[in-house]
Parts: sequence; structure tokens; C-alpha cells
Amino acid sequence: MLPTPDLWPLARTGHRWLARAKRRETLVDGHRMVWLERGSPGQDRPTVVLLHGFAAMKENWGLWLPRLPMDWHLLVPDLPGLGESDYRADASYRFEAQALRLREWLDGLGLTAVHLVGSSMGGAIATVLAHRMEPQARSLILLNSAGIPEHAGVDIDAPFTSDRDAILIPGDFKSVYRMFNSVGNGKPTPMGVAMTGLLAPDLLRRTESLRHIFADMVADALAPARYLGQSRIPLQVQWGDRDVITPTRCVDYFRTHTPHADIRVFRGVGHLPMIEAPGASARALTGFIRQLAYVSC
Repeated sequence: MLPTPDLWPLARTGHRWLARAKRRETLVDGHRMVWLERGSPGQDRPTVVLLHGFAAMKENWGLWLPRLPMDWHLLVPDLPGLGESDYRADASYRFEAQALRLREWLDGLGLTAVHLVGSSMGGAIATVLAHRMEPQARSLILLNSAGIPEHAGVDIDAPFTSDRDAILIPGDFKSVYRMFNSVGNGKPTPMGVAMTGLLAPDLLRRTESLRHIFADMVADALAPARYLGQSRIPLQVQWGDRDVITPTRCVDYFRTHTPHADIRVFRGVGHLPMIEAPGASARALTGFIRQLAYVSC
């Protein structure tokens, strides 16, 4: 069998150029951490941090970047352990540990008043980070977030098991294709074929690190729920109603425990609204943050 060329590094460079963003890197908790930055902080320019999910990378936000206001200050990191950022076999990748790394990163940049946006696993990390920052985040926007109880009465501190690793940790090209279809609306698409060809070589090299990160994620899977119940941080929840990874019934948790949340459910959309419905989801985010700025005036 002929080796499959790894075209992702070239595509990643092209994406950065199209996004009109600069590549940055620093050292955080023994990890080289890489991120994209567009714009600069300012009194009338919100700083918005976009956190991707499991087995993903900063480029997941590529369809959002041209749709978000050009005068905003955007920070789009590869989470430690994923993308271009370092993975360490001796590190913890629990939500709490990742949130503390990101807090250290933001502190190093001298940033405090930030809006945090997280997709899937990135949503769980964003929730913990939003409440552990000093001061707390200006707002929290969650897209099909991990770490949310699916049923009422769940013991958030009880041991947790998940079979999602069968979908999210691919072992061959066929399972990479299945993963891309599963994180969408469940239907085969030309995009799934294209993404498999582009990203499979990179993903298949990461099997062991993904197993480690997934195990740490599940070890304290409902950590975000410890914070959301008492939270008063302005919250927007975006959810695709065709999601098979984090089911729509998770939205019921927000309706019960965070009645102040602005909830947007997108019909026909799966796990990744920023990819499947980039226009509608970016408009929802933009309107939410602009409204907060207006209210605080």
C-alpha cells in the first residue's frame, strides 16, 4: 500500500494566511503552546478566546474567523496535547488541569477581561476556566459542550464511563471517515471524505495521546457542572439538535440550572455548529457579545 501524503501542514499554513492571523507560541507548564492571534486588545475591542474540542485543532474555527468582526481581538489556541501544541505522556489533561494551563497562558499575555468560547471538550475547559480566572470571564459561550449531565439527578462526582472513544479515537482510515460523519449530523458528506483525506495521517499518529487525553477527560467528566449551578457569568448555549456525541437532552440541564442562559438550538446540525452552520452560529455569538457591551455602557 502506498503511503498517504500528509498535506495538513501545508493546508494549515494556507488557513492561517486566509484567516489573516499571526502564529504565536510560548511555554506553558512544560508544553510548547501554539495559537493564532488576530487583532489586538483595546478598550472597545473585546478579546474572544476560541477553544476547540477533542481530537481537533485551532483550525476548527476557520469558517468563523471571516464571519467575526474584524475589529475584535481573537485568540485561537491549540489546546495543550493537541494540534501544534505539545503533548506530554506524564501530564494530566483533565478539564481542571487544562483550565489552569490556559489561565497561566492568559495571565502571561496580561489579559483578564475575556470572552470564552468552547466547542465540545473545549466548552468543558472554558467553563472551568471562566470561573477560575480572576476576574472571571466577561462571558461564556458553549457549543455542544462536553461535561454536561444528560439526565436529572446525576451524581456529578460519581465514576463516569463513556463509549464515545470508539468513535472519537480512530484506528484506520475507515474509522476516521466514520468519526467525521458522527461529529456532523450523522450523514455521509463530501466534506467527510475530504477531511478524512486531509487529516487522517495526522490523527492516526496520535492514537496513544488521544487515548490518554480521553481517559483524563472521562476521569472527571462532569467537572463543569460543579461551576454552572452557582454561575452568574453571562452564558450563551449553542447546540445542534442532531448531535450524537453530546445529545440535545443536555440542553435541559441548562434550562434547569442556568435559567439566565441564552439558548440557541440549530435544527439539522450535529456536534459542530461553527462548521455546519457557521453563519448562524457566528451571528448568534456576535449579537450576544455586542449586547453585553451595550448593557455595560
